[in-house]
Amino acid sequence: MDGPEIKTPRGEIIVTKAGNARLVWSSSFKNKWPGQYSHAQQYVDSEVLRLSTPLIPIRSSMLIKSGQLGTVVGSGHVRWIAPYARNQYYNTANSRPYDPRRGAYWFERMKSVHSTQIINGAKKIAGGK
Repeated sequence: MDGPEIKTPRGEIIVTKAGNARLVWSSSFKNKWPGQYSHAQQYVDSEVLRLSTPLIPIRSSMLIKSGQLGTVVGSGHVRWIAPYARNQYYNTANSRPYDPRRGAYWFERMKSVHSTQIINGAKKIAGGK
């Protein structure tokens, strides 16, 4: 993850080299938006896993399964936890002879194609436009 994690609804004090910030959530936040954001986050996490699957290198499908096992859907943290996942992500070719779609940087490649679709779906769930 890049930068500090923003937590809700208690608020956080964020300290960086550039300065400090205090994030305070409205006390009505939880009552005003019951479950909509958590449902939207579940959607985003599920879509990231689903749409990344056709791009992940596959030999035994354990790398794909490690994403399912390493992710708590709704947490906002999608992780592929196989011991070799990092190496497959950063240090392999962007395609494979058996399927040119499968290879390194699967999340970045998925995001470049599907990010608008995922964002729009989450907005619908959260009640946005």
